[in-house]
Amino acid sequence: MLSRRHLVGATLGGVTAAMLAGPGLELAIPREASAQSTLSPDDALQSLMDGNRRFVERRLTSFQEDIDMLLQHTAEKQEPFASVLACADSRVPVELVFDQGLGDLFVIRVAGNVVAPSQIGSVEYAVEQLGTRLVVVLGHTGCGAVQATLDVLQHSAETPSRNLGSIVDRIRPAVEGLLATELRRDREALARQAVRANVRVAANALRHGSHLLERRIENDGLLVVGAEYDLETGVVELFDGVPEAG
Repeated sequence: MLSRRHLVGATLGGVTAAMLAGPGLELAIPREASAQSTLSPDDALQSLMDGNRRFVERRLTSFQEDIDMLLQHTAEKQEPFASVLACADSRVPVELVFDQGLGDLFVIRVAGNVVAPSQIGSVEYAVEQLGTRLVVVLGHTGCGAVQATLDVLQHSAETPSRNLGSIVDRIRPAVEGLLATELRRDREALARQAVRANVRVAANALRHGSHLLERRIENDGLLVVGAEYDLETGVVELFDGVPEAG
């Protein structure tokens, strides 16, 4: 179930597949071995970033695939090569942002990309049952859930319901420390840093809030990284837990 584009950026005897691919070639080669068994966590991450570059450059390939074939291949089982915990914001369509297609990603979406037991359990399922070895926590600029939390902390704003308040309560520990810094005087800078702080806390909660995930990190090289999607440019920037080059 591995499409040709998933190999872009992966090293093949010191030569990248991107160097080997000619125009249209990535669409001609059918899916074959399972993605999670073929891609290392680093290569899976590279595949996502290559996909984001295609998205930014308006060179999408995922929507040119044979949907009938994909439906047939994925009807009985799924073999995603990465998991993404993302905000539920309608402006952050995860598969589109990374130029991935049907069955490629196991996506968990919740306002503010917060981590609660159900989100941890979902990631555990993807890692343990589906074999994904990469987890990306994807926040985004202008996150309404993060801004709502800042409004509660700074201006004693009220949430419309207890359920919405539970989201604010999960974001609060990540951002309240920023209000003790000079950032409190700059609304835009505070919002930007708060989004990233919230992603870092969520990524750490996945790394250290589950014995299952901890074991997979230690024994199987599971990679958990934090990233931010820019609503204006479409660019995804990795900034937390990213492997060092080399």
